[in-house]
Order: sequence, then C-alpha cells, then structure tokens
Amino acid sequence: MADYLPLPDSETADTRPARVASLDVFRGLCVFLMMVVDYGGFMFPIITHSPWNGLQLADFVMPFFLFVAGVSLALVYKKVTNRVEATWKAVFRAAKLFLLGVFLQGGYLHGVTSLTYGVDIEKIRWMGILQRISIGYIAAALCEIWLPYRTWREVGFFKGYYWHWCVAFSLSAIYLWLSYALYVPDWQFMVPASASSLPSSNDSYVYTVKCGVRGDLGPGCNSAGMIDRYILGFDHMYVKPGYRNLKECNISANGQVSESSPPWCHAPFDPEGILSSLTAAVTCIIGLQYGHILAHLQDHKGRLSNWSLFSISSVVLGLFLAIIGIPINKSLYTVSYMLITSASAGITFCAFYLLVDVYGYRCLTSMLEWMGLHSLSIFVLITSNLAIIAIQGFYLTVPENNIVHWIITRFVHA
Repeated sequence: MADYLPLPDSETADTRPARVASLDVFRGLCVFLMMVVDYGGFMFPIITHSPWNGLQLADFVMPFFLFVAGVSLALVYKKVTNRVEATWKAVFRAAKLFLLGVFLQGGYLHGVTSLTYGVDIEKIRWMGILQRISIGYIAAALCEIWLPYRTWREVGFFKGYYWHWCVAFSLSAIYLWLSYALYVPDWQFMVPASASSLPSSNDSYVYTVKCGVRGDLGPGCNSAGMIDRYILGFDHMYVKPGYRNLKECNISANGQVSESSPPWCHAPFDPEGILSSLTAAVTCIIGLQYGHILAHLQDHKGRLSNWSLFSISSVVLGLFLAIIGIPINKSLYTVSYMLITSASAGITFCAFYLLVDVYGYRCLTSMLEWMGLHSLSIFVLITSNLAIIAIQGFYLTVPENNIVHWIITRFVHA
C-alpha cells in the first residue's frame, strides 16, 4: 500500500509515472479512517462495522483500500514491455502481502492486553485485510497486464477496456450464482466448554444450525459461510464475527453470547472469506478503470466529469439493487455494497483530486499525504498493536498505571 502497489521497475514500465498527490491523500484517508474506527469504535459504536446489513463508517475502509490499489495499478502498468516478468513481480508482491496479513491477523500476535505471541497452526486464521487486498490486487494486475485494450481516446471509457468489464461482470455473476443457487444444509459445530455459556459435562458443546435453504443471506445459513467452513475449516475462521452484536445474540458486556441466542451466534464467520473476495476483487477492477481515466485523459474537467458520471451511475445501480432485495452487507460483500462503496470511493477521490491537484490546497492535506506515503508501515504498526504496546511502556509507579490501561478500563469494561 505504500507508494504505488507495486512500484514500477525500469524493466516493467517504460517510464516511472508522475506521482499524483491526491492518490497519496486518499490512501492516507484510508489509514486514518482505519485508526479512527479501530481505536474509537469502543467509545463510539456508531462508527464501527454494521453488525450485518447496513452501512457505517468502518464499512467504507476496506473498499476504499481496494479502490485506491486499483487506481494505482493503472499508472504502474500504463506501458508494460515484458508481460511475463511483470506478472511474476505482481504475483510476488501479492504473495508478500498475503503472508504479511497472515502474520498480522492470523493469531500470532495476541493484542494490547498480552505481550505474548505464537499461534497453533491448526487454528491459524488464513484470511484477513491484507489477504483480501492481495487477492483484489492480483486480479486487477493480471487484467491490466494481459487483457487486450484499445486506448480510451479511440473508443471511449467502457469499450476501451471491454475485457476488463467482462471479468468484473463474470466475477459478480459467479458470486450471485453461488450466493443464491447453492443449497445450504443443516450444520453442526463444536465450541469448547470454557467458551460456551451452556453447561456441559464434556470438554465441548455441540451446536446445530437449522438451514436447508437456498439464497439465504442471513448470518447462519448463507453460502459464503458454508464455503469457508468446507474449504478453510471452522478453526481457521474469524472467531468474533460482527453479527454477534445483533440483538438476537444478546451478547453481554464481557463478550459472552447468551444461551437463549440462536446457535449461529456462537459460530465463527470470516468477513474476509473466499466467496466475498470475488466482489472485493471487482472493487479493485473498478478502481483500475478510474486509474485509466487518470492515465489517458490529461484535462481536469474530462477526468472529473467521467469519474463523477461513473460514480453516480454506480451508486444509483447499487441503491436499485438494495431496493429490489440485495442487501447492503459488508460481511458478505454483496453486489449492492460493492457498487455503493466503490462509488463513494470515487466521489471522495474526485473531491481530493479537485482540492489537491486542481486547486493546489496541498497544505490542508499534508498529514494525510504523509500517511499515504507510509501507509503500509502505519498499517503494520496499528494491526500489530506495536504503537499501543510502546505507549503502554510509559507508566507512573506501577505498570498498570498507564494511559492505555486507563482507556481500556474506562471505556471497554465500563
């Protein structure tokens, strides 16, 4: 995420693209929003992720990251001289991001309340934020490197990258087919007795979720969860899904799910799972198209008018899909959610481009621009909690008397 993803090499691109300040500002905004929702969410729940359907501030962070990665790719691979070499470098870059994501979010690090580390390989979480970005990145990069295109000036915005749109529509169609056509049977899972609110004479308690349906987009019987359970396995999924904050789950202040809650409230679910990665990749491809306009149109008015038209069209289509029954859902990364958040990213990018690159008010966004230039480093510091752990090292008299411990005691356990 730092600089352009990835940085062009002399063997890959003919010339190093000129840096667009609004891209760094936008990337810095992504990092800033992530910090706000991560560290402020427990004080202001309204900015955290929506428990299931709906949109809140935190739900924009992931698509914004994917969008800006796609925009950057259009500049990086504007002129590719060696497709094979460019492909290997893109794959290597994606693999590094994926493995870094596994290290940061796979369970190896234990959070701000523990200085211990280490993870059982049989319970490591494979998917996560950087893993999702790496999947979207490689999908968009391969489109840009290998698919034929005609210049924007020759045939227009849509027709010039016809095959890119074919990939985007195909991924969306596969997602919709798997979401609505797959049969989800009843399923069972075990929870350790220590983690269950129900009494058990054994070391674990068995829950049964009644499904037997197709096309269900609820927390318990959706096909996205079924695919992850079969491919990833229960032990490799996210153990604290956001839907536990739904009223049905009756979660207590200490994070325990009530025994009267539906069985699926106790189950793991990965919001960065396999099926939803398809539409997440489409967000990156959409960002790629915004990047094409940036790369091939030189006048500000032409860029802004095309970006605005595309953004408005996307948000209208997304709202229409939501009205006819496709919910706006971040955990499932539904098509309506993908269109609305991509459009929101496009509108936000237009605003930054107008402010920074057209009118030159760069001083107003200098901090965001700096954060964008160092986005990956900041992401690592935040996700690993190294910054918070470092702050905890400064205390008064006793180690527990530090500002982090005070905030956790004051707001989290209040």
